[in-house]
Amino acid sequence: MRTRGHAPPFERAVASFSKLGEHGALWLALGLGGAALDRERRPAFLHAARTVALAFGANQAIKLVVRRRRPEVDGLPPVVETLSNRSYPSAHAATSAAGARVLAPLLPHAPLYATAVLLALSRPYLGVHYPSDTLAGAALGLAVAELDR
Repeated sequence: MRTRGHAPPFERAVASFSKLGEHGALWLALGLGGAALDRERRPAFLHAARTVALAFGANQAIKLVVRRRRPEVDGLPPVVETLSNRSYPSAHAATSAAGARVLAPLLPHAPLYATAVLLALSRPYLGVHYPSDTLAGAALGLAVAELDR
């Protein structure tokens, strides 16, 4: 993923898109925005935002314990910079999987899951996660969503 399809305009587009997943921002915005706009389903939207926050927190706790460094490939630096050098698991994948899972009953699920997959895949493409980081993050997010029902 780090060696194919890397024309500068495409890299910029993927990097911009990936910013939506920082700290679960997109998913938190959907949950809190839904709560603000849909009075009837406000508790469900607030629950979704809480679940995303829990997934992010669990992800950060695991990163502190595991301490896996981000990929380093000679001659092929990451496309974006990150705040931390810790890689496992991917917070983008964790919050995206949790967000899509808990928001799917409230919003059209196909775009939610498509966005979640693309956000998760953006991270190995940008050179800041190993594929296993992304898979572990997605599994963590789904587990948090299921446990926080």
